[in-house]
Amino acid sequence: MNPPTSQYGTHVHLDVPYEAAIEQVTAALKAEGFGVLTTIDVRATLKQKLDVDFRRYVILGACNPPLAHRALTTELELGLLLPCNVIVYEDDSGAGSVVAAVDPHVMLATGVNPDLLPVADEVAARLGRVLAALAA
Repeated sequence: MNPPTSQYGTHVHLDVPYEAAIEQVTAALKAEGFGVLTTIDVRATLKQKLDVDFRRYVILGACNPPLAHRALTTELELGLLLPCNVIVYEDDSGAGSVVAAVDPHVMLATGVNPDLLPVADEVAARLGRVLAALAA
């Protein structure tokens, strides 16, 4: 069964707490050649900047160096769309987590250089395998 999609990407629900989900996501990304370059704690940022409470939510900036290199040597300005974002947030119950990965084809939809489509296809396949492994 394929993970559900949204306007921006694909997501899966995990019956594990938030912290465990982040660990599982990081390991699954690593298995597909991605490292996490950035981690943005949305909850902490919103609390600090706006003094508002928000569910636990993190944006992981994932990068696969060989694919990033291929993309950047094809179109130097593509760096504006990197890294690939993967989000993890606690579900409404607080007991489970949702993981979503950006669809690279959606990111390129604003002005597709056809030479980038094979890279987008590869990134999409790898991120799809990450989510499939998490859902298994």
